[in-house]
Amino acid sequence: MSKRERRCVACRTESQQYDLIRIARIDGEYLIDKNFKLGGRGAYVCKKPECIALTIKKHLLNKAYKCNVGSKIYEELGEYEQSN
Repeated sequence: MSKRERRCVACRTESQQYDLIRIARIDGEYLIDKNFKLGGRGAYVCKKPECIALTIKKHLLNKAYKCNVGSKIYEELGEYEQSN
């Protein structure tokens, strides 16, 4: 388990990797990396509902990846929030 902390794109708080949701970019596709095993560039969001909601509302993954990531990953993130 990694000791390195990651920063939430919404609240900017640093936390352990396993306390956050990882969104991986692999070959231009964005996926929620539930097992932290996917390669590619990652962005992190706290599991707190307010951080997930802010990320969706303000499209903060666009800023993290410096491009338009599309609406599909935001929909998946919303579904992830509701399922947990």
